[in-house]
Amino acid sequence: MGNKTNPIGLRLAVNKDWASKWYSDKKDFADYLAEDRAIRKLLKSKLSGAAVTKILIERATQRVRIKILTARPGVVIGRRGTEIDKIKEQLARMTGKEVYVDIQEIRKPEIDAQLVAENVAQQLERRIAFRRALKRAVQMAMDFGAEGVRIRCSGRLGGSEIARTEQYLEGRVPLHTLRANIDYGFTEAKTKAGILGIKCWVCTGEDKPSNRAEEVIETGAGESK
Repeated sequence: MGNKTNPIGLRLAVNKDWASKWYSDKKDFADYLAEDRAIRKLLKSKLSGAAVTKILIERATQRVRIKILTARPGVVIGRRGTEIDKIKEQLARMTGKEVYVDIQEIRKPEIDAQLVAENVAQQLERRIAFRRALKRAVQMAMDFGAEGVRIRCSGRLGGSEIARTEQYLEGRVPLHTLRANIDYGFTEAKTKAGILGIKCWVCTGEDKPSNRAEEVIETGAGESK
């Protein structure tokens, strides 16, 4: 199961949170869902050089709060805040509501799975050898404190006639362990030979059970005896 599902979706409500936080009845749900997708597509295209990894959306009655997680907050804000003001105006016209935009900096982009995958894709588009790009990304993530990294690249690698899949794994990436902090990213590299798909899994540790939980378990076991 852990190998066939999205690691983030599998861990929702365990140690991962939803990217969109709002409630709607049946008649508005599809509209809000399409609007969230349009917001993310717009921000990704406008901030393609800002290393944006996640876009979190929260909704109230007449307000939309958007949190942008990026490794380059200065690019998002722009000189004297001009870029962020333009983005707010465009989003307000799109949604018809009051829009608040928060920016959060990613401290270690080298162990963010989405940014690692996008970095590999950029290297492949510049025609750097795929083995070199994958090995460099894995080694850099391990140097910055990751417990394990797995990168998988599929397509016409090196311009070959037949598509194939190459994978590099270092450390431990336990996909079936729900308490493990697994970050997942996917992107595509558009090369002359075709589109290459890059998937990345990064394990940054595990959430150990608290002492209080262990005491409850031991107490319950003692009472049952």
